Amino acid sequence: MAASRFLGLIAILALPALSGCAVLRLGAMDAAGPIAEAQRNLYFLLAIVLIFVAGPVLVLTPLIAWHYRISNKHSTFRPKWVFSWWLEGLIWIPPAGIVIGLSFLLWNYTQRLDPYRPIAASQPPLEIQAVALDWKWLFIYPEEHIAAMNELAIPVSRPVRISLTSGTVMQAMLIPRLAGQIYAMAGMRTELNLAASQPGVYRGGNVQFNGTGFAKQKFDVIALSPSDYEGWLAAVRAAANPLDPSAYAQLFEKTTPAQPILFSSAPEGLFQKILSRYQDPDMKVHR
Repeated sequence: MAASRFLGLIAILALPALSGCAVLRLGAMDAAGPIAEAQRNLYFLLAIVLIFVAGPVLVLTPLIAWHYRISNKHSTFRPKWVFSWWLEGLIWIPPAGIVIGLSFLLWNYTQRLDPYRPIAASQPPLEIQAVALDWKWLFIYPEEHIAAMNELAIPVSRPVRISLTSGTVMQAMLIPRLAGQIYAMAGMRTELNLAASQPGVYRGGNVQFNGTGFAKQKFDVIALSPSDYEGWLAAVRAAANPLDPSAYAQLFEKTTPAQPILFSSAPEGLFQKILSRYQDPDMKVHR
């Protein structure tokens, strides 16, 4: 009986660790695009550096404390010891080398992972305009004159350039398996470049707290083959649900749609119209 209780306790304690494995499949460690893959590589490099930084401290601290414990009468006592070249070198040279090495590493990755930097490819980037709202995301396809709420479809292996703004307060987009975080602010335009290397559905969302519906402000990024992407565009156009003035007014209501909403048509210049809601000719934000 005691043994079964013990095994049951171990199983309960192991559940959080096992459930954490599923979380890894949703995050940057399971990269599905070139930008996220570069970010993951940087995480690994920094983790290796951290082992060299923190490892000696974590190992030597208990060893030194054990060696120089009160009960150890054989430890060397040197009251006149004041300086050691090898110890000074050990203290200063490795940290200096790590800082210099990280400087070159992070400079390189800062240039490579600039969210405004286009992704080199033989195809032109797909232009998408994203508007952060309460508590939802509107994605506008200006070249196709359609839009989608809480659903972002992209073709596999084609670069995607997303222009972002906010229709309300400052928010932040994060698609862990495809790209890093980028802010969206009212009256301002930011940019994020990404691409998907394989078909799949990837979770994105807002990571900047903005009120009651913050936790539910999620969306799916659907990476499709070129033919399936064309089929998705055709399905949106056939939805017979235009983004007319009535639907436009509902965008700014504080709601959380239960399902994605597809708009078969979107007015020309919609993104600029939302951007201009908070601007005057002098680029000052209205309150």
